[in-house]
Amino acid sequence: MKKTLLILSFCILSFSANAQSTSKTEKIKQLMELTGSGKMGVQIMDQIIRSFKTSHSSSVNDEFWEEFKKGVKAEDFENMILPIYDKYYTESDIDQLIVFYNSSIGKKMISTMPQVMQESMAAGQKLGKEITEKLLAKLKEKDNLEK
Repeated sequence: MKKTLLILSFCILSFSANAQSTSKTEKIKQLMELTGSGKMGVQIMDQIIRSFKTSHSSSVNDEFWEEFKKGVKAEDFENMILPIYDKYYTESDIDQLIVFYNSSIGKKMISTMPQVMQESMAAGQKLGKEITEKLLAKLKEKDNLEK
């Protein structure tokens, strides 16, 4: 009898843990849908493809690029990052993020994020170039760089 109760208790706990995990997984998927995580991954892939297309335009035809893009899906990016969200956020965290991203400021953040990221990257590139130029000038000044 004790053995049966023990097994039953274990099954109930396992089912409960699995239900919580499934619930959390579904909430993470909802959060990623709200934030457009998968779509951002596809947009980044499109940028990478455009870059490759520019540098390999003479050797690769447009049909290749279009066919390659068909294999890139938002769900693939979401499935890749889902375990990362699961690792760093509790179910309560996910609930709060969903509330935030459903708020007016959360929606504004989502809608402006592509522009913010693009402008931030451009600013970072500009700063990186300026730092590199200063570094090269200093090295030349100290005669530590071949002229």
